[in-house]
Amino acid sequence: MPGQPLSDLEVRPRATAPPREIVTYEGPYAAGTIVVSTGERRLYFILPGNQAMKYGIGVGRPGFEWAGTSKVSMKREWPSWAPSAQMRRRRPDLPRFMRGGPDNPLGARAMYLSRTLYRIHGSNEPQTIGRAVSSGCIRMTNEDVIDLYERVSVGARVIVSR
Repeated sequence: MPGQPLSDLEVRPRATAPPREIVTYEGPYAAGTIVVSTGERRLYFILPGNQAMKYGIGVGRPGFEWAGTSKVSMKREWPSWAPSAQMRRRRPDLPRFMRGGPDNPLGARAMYLSRTLYRIHGSNEPQTIGRAVSSGCIRMTNEDVIDLYERVSVGARVIVSR
C-alpha cells in the first residue's frame, strides 16, 4: 500500500547462490576430496579426469574462520541440531535441541568433520550463501548439499583453506 514502510525482507537484497558447475581442476588432490576455499567462498568436489564440481558456500564470520585438514566422519539426512554451549552463551535464544526438518538450520543434509565441531551442511537461509555469517560451518543451499552428499563417502578428505 502506498505510504507504508517496506519490511526488511522487501528491501534487503536477496543473495542467490551461484549455480554449481563442473570446472577444470589442475590441483594436487585426488578424486573424492573436498577442497574448500573460504576466501573464494567456493567448495570443490574433485572428480576424476582433471575436473571438479564447484559449489557456492557460506563460511565462518570474522572470528570464526578456520583452515585445516579433516575427514568426513559421518553423514546425516535431515539432521537434528544441538547448539554448542559456547553458541548458546552467545545466543541464549537458541533452543537446546532441534529435530531435523525444513526449519532446522542444518538443512537437508550434513557431513560431519572429524576432530572439529564443524559440518558441511544445508541451510534454511539460502540468502546466506556467499556470505561470512556462520559459526565456522560450511553452508550450502539444500539442493547443492543433497548433490554433494550423494557424491561424498564417509572418510573423504576435506581441505579447508583461507
